[in-house]
Amino acid sequence: MFPVLREWSALSKLSKPLRTIAELLVVGICTLTFAITALGFVVSLLRRDAVGTRDFVEYWASGSLLAHHADPYESGAILRVERSVGFNLPAQIMANPPWALPLVLPLGFLSPRAGYLLWILSSIACLVASVRIIWAMHGRPTTDWNILGYTFAPALLCLLAAQVTIYVLFGLVLFLRWHRSRPFMAGVSLWLCLLKPHLFLPFGMVLLAWIILSKCYKVLAGTAVALGVSTAITLVFDPHIWAHYLRMMSAARLDQANVPCLSILLRQQVWPHTLWLQWLPATLGCIWALAYFWRHRHNWDWMKDGSLLILVSVLVPPYTWILDQAVLIPALLHGAYTTQSRSLIALLALTSAAIEIGLFRRTSVLQSFFFLWTVPAWLAWYLCAVRRGDRIGADDFSPSLAEGD
Repeated sequence: MFPVLREWSALSKLSKPLRTIAELLVVGICTLTFAITALGFVVSLLRRDAVGTRDFVEYWASGSLLAHHADPYESGAILRVERSVGFNLPAQIMANPPWALPLVLPLGFLSPRAGYLLWILSSIACLVASVRIIWAMHGRPTTDWNILGYTFAPALLCLLAAQVTIYVLFGLVLFLRWHRSRPFMAGVSLWLCLLKPHLFLPFGMVLLAWIILSKCYKVLAGTAVALGVSTAITLVFDPHIWAHYLRMMSAARLDQANVPCLSILLRQQVWPHTLWLQWLPATLGCIWALAYFWRHRHNWDWMKDGSLLILVSVLVPPYTWILDQAVLIPALLHGAYTTQSRSLIALLALTSAAIEIGLFRRTSVLQSFFFLWTVPAWLAWYLCAVRRGDRIGADDFSPSLAEGD
């Protein structure tokens, strides 16, 4: 990846006319792929069977069952509800923990179509708000790279699939925004991150260490209150929810899951029936994360240092999907605002466009191992962007001004 980045940076040495042509070509490719994706998204919204062909169906089914005081994890009941809206595959069960159920509970009081529209509109609002908050946190720069966040392929895939990861992204961004000024609310926002806790294992280990070292226990209190309230709401509708959840998880057979991610590929290639091997990358990631935090503990910055942390966290979870990479938007936007290389920005945009093109060619993208390269590519791009930004910052530093101070 790094040699490719070095070759790409050579574009910055082209003559101005050639550089302009190259930039127009990049803009044209990215605009075309985004336009096709956006058109597909609009068409999917208008389809009569939209509810029954998206991940939303599992959220609506669980919310409907919970609203009627039924077990939201029972596969037979889930399948009957999903069949009622045209879903024609095996039961798709919402595997998120019980504290996540209040997020989908309101859907149970709405018709499938109304619930779907509410879900999509709120997802779009969360994506737009997340990108705008990151932009504001970087000082509202005039060089507005927000378009990179709005058109990031995994985020678009989340919208197409009506997946929950956009809400996870919003929770992460709120934590980054509030951890200094409003630590309790920052802790509350982490409840959204805990909709998919497996994506934040190294991140969570460092967060606990940071809370203890900085004595910022209001963050922990906010998270505890959010978890307590959400779990209490769920228990009101289903007093046996934890027993139902544990029974569902024991029947899920994660050791047989065929999720296209690095951890599962490692287990399948080395020792297919050994589940602990699937957790080895996450364990090593946690060890690295704690060591990395300890080196930077005196000047820890959740936007700067946390960006690398979240990239590693999404690289090593025990299971993950390509659409979960939407939570990388804060890290990639930080890299974009740090570097001053237009060629690197163009490379990021083209990589995202390449994923969109791959989505057009592969109908079963969520089950495909073709996109295993994506997280390593984002990580390599980020390291190169930040390194270049730091080098430019060092070059801009004036010794004479320092001596004057």
